[in-house]
Amino acid sequence: MRKIALNAIRQPANLSIDSNLMREAKGLDVNVSRAAEAGIAEAVAAEKGRLWKLENRTTMDAWNDYIDKNGIPLEEYRQF
Repeated sequence: MRKIALNAIRQPANLSIDSNLMREAKGLDVNVSRAAEAGIAEAVAAEKGRLWKLENRTTMDAWNDYIDKNGIPLEEYRQF
């Protein structure tokens, strides 16, 4: 998970959040801005991972085909 820099320059944003969830968060003293930022950071990381997999699918498929046909390179030297 990406660590959020506490001293990063912040940009104001308007968000629409379920009113019951907002009331509950405030009642629990949740820092809504930080929680939203953490959620957005998680969503960005997940999307980057998804895009990386799409962009590299051909290479990964080729590597898996190679392993299926030829086995793991230098397998005889593995200690596990």
